[in-house]
Amino acid sequence: MDQLARAGVELPVIDFHVLSFEGPDDYSRAGGIASRVIGLTRALAESGLNTHIWFIGDPALPGHEVTGLLSLHRWCQWISHYHRGGVYDGEEGKWRDFAASLPPFLMSEFLLSRLGQPAARAVVLAEEWQTADAVLHLDGLLRRAGLRSRVALLWNANNVFGFERVDWARLARAATVTTVSRYMRHQMWRLGVDPLVIPNGISTEQLRPPDRATLAVFRQILRDRLVLCKVARWDPDKRWLLAVDTVAELKRLGWRPLLIARGGVEAHGAEVFARAAAAGLRVVERSVVGAGGRGLVHSLGGLQDADVVSLRSYLTSEQAAILYRGSAAVLVNSGREPFGLVGLEAMAAGGVVCIGGTGEDYAVPGWNALLLQTQNPCEFVSLLHRLLSNPVENRAIRSRARATAKRYTWAEIVRRDLLPRVALAGGGADFLPAEIPARMPTCRQPEALGQMR
Repeated sequence: MDQLARAGVELPVIDFHVLSFEGPDDYSRAGGIASRVIGLTRALAESGLNTHIWFIGDPALPGHEVTGLLSLHRWCQWISHYHRGGVYDGEEGKWRDFAASLPPFLMSEFLLSRLGQPAARAVVLAEEWQTADAVLHLDGLLRRAGLRSRVALLWNANNVFGFERVDWARLARAATVTTVSRYMRHQMWRLGVDPLVIPNGISTEQLRPPDRATLAVFRQILRDRLVLCKVARWDPDKRWLLAVDTVAELKRLGWRPLLIARGGVEAHGAEVFARAAAAGLRVVERSVVGAGGRGLVHSLGGLQDADVVSLRSYLTSEQAAILYRGSAAVLVNSGREPFGLVGLEAMAAGGVVCIGGTGEDYAVPGWNALLLQTQNPCEFVSLLHRLLSNPVENRAIRSRARATAKRYTWAEIVRRDLLPRVALAGGGADFLPAEIPARMPTCRQPEALGQMR
């Protein structure tokens, strides 16, 4: 690229615009999508790219904030003012306003002026069904302005929620459709859509090993227990009932299990607790008091008679890492898992992850994770007994898990997966940022292919 610049070739200037309901504010966090867009936008900005995230932000915070190359744009604040329950409170009104008002503003205040520069390009990456109509609106505005070829439009599906509300034929014409795993790709084939796969990632900070002293205290206070953990929404598809049945079977066998559970606010939680009571398991609730890993550890004392502890507090990355690394196994198996971000985060901490074998493309059963294929608790008992009987293999799986997670940092995903797909969505090498080291033949230059031998 330096040679091209010295030769007088004008290199493209790329602006990224990420459209998402969820975002970095506490008000805007509801699950894995917030983690995705936070990690992705930070990685893009740290790569030297002008990056903007447009999201349903906290109504009490400024509408626009800039930190370095990352700009936050809080949208629909006037609606959020009347819906203080979080990002999806008043969802229908926010969805309509997002689709109607954001594209014209993005067009007039950013894209028109920016794309007036000959070498400027823009990438718009939208997340989930709530942004599909905004993409259609923006596509129409760009075409009428004669600028569509200067903007790569991508729309990404993290799960199947809201698929019935998407006009797939129009969306496929307007944007390059992407998703997060091969499992999701297969699900979308049924809709006549053939998306590109761009996996999720984790932050570099999540690769930091848990604090040894705190981890030692965690293990000391639970030294007589077989600790398992599960972090997921209270959803039947997350296999919570199987987790309870597994704890009951382990207890019957005399293993003294303790399941540390962090669920959500969904109604299925009551069914999970009822199942535990019917199995003779004692459930207690705890809130994490205090910051960091120490706060988690202090909240787990006095659990000698408990079989399941339900954490009612949000877990920070540091606290989750202690939990994942200190547990004998992390249960992330689901009946249908679009990607399995919690599993990847647990692997980064050095946990033994039990997956369900759906969207976890990063996991290799028996090598860096365990695979649960049935709803029979004895399957897990057999796999865990075999692993705990072989400490060398136990350590090896944890080590391989961490090595795998290093390949899935957002910086790696941006370099290896996202930017090449952006070039494809934009029509060729004109969309490659300066970090990509070579000019590539494109679909618009078929004659170059004949020169490659």
